[in-house]
Order: sequence, then C-alpha cells, then structure tokens
Amino acid sequence: MRAAVLYDIDDIRIEDRPIPSLRGGDLLVRTLASGICSGDVMPWYIRRKAPLIFGHEPAGEIVAIGDPAPHDREGVPFRIGERVFVHHHAPCFACRACERGDYVQCTAWRASKIEPGAMAEYFRVPAENLGDTLRLPADLSAEAGSLVEPLACVVKSLRRARPRAGDTIYMVGLGVMGLLHVAVARSHGHVVFASDFSEPRRALAQSLGAHTFDAGSDVVTELQAQTHGRGAEIVICGPGNAAALDHAIAACAPGGTVVQFTPFEPGTSYAFDQSTAYFRDLTLVASYSCGPADTRVALDVLQKKTVTPSMLGATVTTLDGVAAAYADLRSGRAVKPIVLF
Repeated sequence: MRAAVLYDIDDIRIEDRPIPSLRGGDLLVRTLASGICSGDVMPWYIRRKAPLIFGHEPAGEIVAIGDPAPHDREGVPFRIGERVFVHHHAPCFACRACERGDYVQCTAWRASKIEPGAMAEYFRVPAENLGDTLRLPADLSAEAGSLVEPLACVVKSLRRARPRAGDTIYMVGLGVMGLLHVAVARSHGHVVFASDFSEPRRALAQSLGAHTFDAGSDVVTELQAQTHGRGAEIVICGPGNAAALDHAIAACAPGGTVVQFTPFEPGTSYAFDQSTAYFRDLTLVASYSCGPADTRVALDVLQKKTVTPSMLGATVTTLDGVAAAYADLRSGRAVKPIVLF
C-alpha cells in the first residue's frame, strides 16, 4: 500500500509499505479521507515522533475483519463495507480515570493507536481501539467524517470551560480549531468574539457568526468596549505560546475561565501576574485531546450539519499532494487540508 511518511516538517515521502496483518478482533480499514492536524505541523511535537506515517483523523471503510469478529461497545458486530470513524486512541473504560470521565489520562488510551497511521491506504484498528470506533451515517461524507476527531477536541474544550447561559466567549486564533470553537459556541447561543491576523480567516469566523478583531489592534480595549468593560467570561487560547496566553488572561472577565488549548514546547517556563489573576478569581484550565464521550457529540454535530468542511474553508487533495498541503497548512495558506484516497 502507499503511505505518506514524515521524516521532518519539510520531508514527506510517499512510500510503499505492507498492508497491516490482522489479529483476532481487529479491523482492517481502507482510508477514504484523513485530515492533516494543525498539531502535526508543530515542529517540536512532530519531530519527537518522526519518522512516522502521520495522520490521526481518518474516515474509512471496513474491508477485513479478524477472527473472532469484533463488536462495538453496545455488542453490535462490525461488518465489512461499513464506513467508520476511528479514534487513534481508546480508553479501557474500567480504570479510575475512565470512571471520572478523564479518558485521556487512561493508561490504555495513551498506549493505544491505529497501525500505521491514517495517511496510508489501509490501517489496522486494534481490538482495544474499537471502544471509540463509530459508524458514519449514510448521509455524512467521508470528508465530514474526518472532522470527528478535531471537532471532538473542541467539544471537550468547551465542556471544560463550563460556560453559563449568557456568557461571552472569545476565541484567540482562527485556525481550523478556532473556527470550530466559533461554530460550536454559536450553536449553543453564545455571543462569540474572535481575533486573528489573517483577514480571510476573520471572514470565515464572521460567516460562522463571530464578531472579529484584527489581532494587530488593541483587542483587549476593543473587546472591553463591547462587553461593558468586563471582557469575555470564557477565553479560549488557540496558539501555544506565552504572548497568546498573556493576551487571553488580559481579555478574560473577572470570575472567568481561560482555556489553554495548545501546549507550549516542553521545558518552556511561563510566568504571569498571579496576584492579578487571584484577585480577579480567574480559572485557568487545560484541554488535551478528546475521549469517546466527545467523539459521539462531535458526530452528532456533524450529522446535523452544524459544521461542514466548506464552512471551515477546507481544501481537499490526494495522497500525492500531501507534502504540498502540509506546507500550505504550516505557512497559513490553508486552514484545513483533507486528503481523499
């Protein structure tokens, strides 16, 4: 089979690799579509994994089933020909972390993965990953199915933010994850503000219902002017750097919550005015990846067409175009590349 192998952020090669062999209870899936994740273009993050067949946002079709035949969590057997979304990680559902709903902290979740990755013509779904493998509705395109995982990360982020009725939400950064935050928050009835340096991305956010600011302006002052001097009760910080997080904290209303959606590079120190944050009663929370509760909500959102690839300005390419699409995402020329197989 053909696969995209990432050796470095500027070195992606299409190579022939063997089709994975199945064990009992596994699935073999033919990839139909897979998104390129914005996290996969962060040099420090991807270089520690390279070389690898990257990609973890697949939608595909089951083409082979291991013996004994596997079932989903409800006991319904999977069948050849079914289209599925497959999460690259799945929890055990039995440990203390899973009991609390902290699926990403489950040891099994962190150890599980699809083989060899989603940027390949076929991939194996180990039996342990079937706890977060979902059948795609007949009326949902493969391109839309590839959005389940990134959208689920946004579902979790907003859940951890715990917005209340009437809360204003401010999104810092309008890459695809920022745009997804805007779409979901607006669908819940919140007034949403957002900022980015890119005018085309601000235009996409406006089409989704956000009030936008040029990130090069005095956004905090402008935001406060539109929120009776308070700022936003919920601020989602998209970029993973200190300047963005400083800005998010400054834009947050007293008693509000700042969500750190993207990590800093490991070893990065961060200092902020803790006294100001303390007396403003701010809450700072992290939101890492997503779990099976979130993917199910995300699939429902996609089925209702609350979010579609076209709303996000998604672009499509083929496996031969992966390197160019990856470069476009890194440079900001693309918002969300989706690879069709």
